[in-house]
Amino acid sequence: MRIAAEALILTGLSRQTAEFQAHSAITGSGFTTSESEQVVTHPVRRRILMWLMLLANAGLITVISSLVLTFIGAAQLSDWLPRLVLLVLGIAILWIVAINRWIKRFLSHWMQWALRHWTRLDVRDYASLLHLSDGYAVMELQVDAGDWIADRPLRETNLRQEGIIVLGILRPGGEYLGAPRGATFIRPNDVVLLYGRLDAFSELDSRQAGSTGEQAHQDAIADHQQLLLERDRQHAAK
Repeated sequence: MRIAAEALILTGLSRQTAEFQAHSAITGSGFTTSESEQVVTHPVRRRILMWLMLLANAGLITVISSLVLTFIGAAQLSDWLPRLVLLVLGIAILWIVAINRWIKRFLSHWMQWALRHWTRLDVRDYASLLHLSDGYAVMELQVDAGDWIADRPLRETNLRQEGIIVLGILRPGGEYLGAPRGATFIRPNDVVLLYGRLDAFSELDSRQAGSTGEQAHQDAIADHQQLLLERDRQHAAK
């Protein structure tokens, strides 16, 4: 499970998502969530979990067979006790290995090195790279006619001054514009991929065109500037 989780992390999943999907595969739970769709639609992730499910089933059969063979020849209690003690001791050692954070860190580093060395999986933990925590997230914004952001070039929106970065634009026909330029027009029915603070997204999503939208834009810039000033004061105090 750990090897599969590390491999999934190397394909771009966050650690929490990768570990959850590895647990789901090894237990056969099969949760139907958007995270599961990210695994199913990705050929490398799908192959990793396929092998994990196969090995999990084979491992269960091996465990049952080993337990049967361990105790099948023990006719007396004196024969059972040493084998039972060894079994409990082995389970205790495995439990210590499973929960010890130093062993986990060592195994994780070793697995990452082995996967990088013997596979072509690229190391891209996007959730960590984008720091999707502390109020920051990636969000898709559906652009409707009459929205403040619609029917204007990207440079005129000045979203960066609000602390929002446009990562890409998905056109209705399926065309995707990654890292769009300032001259790129945002049109109705576009889906804009944004990175920034969650509280800024909710206000932008409901912002309408006109004077009220322009005032909301100026207020959002002022709020972001105030946030930057407070952050600078905190860093200076440290």
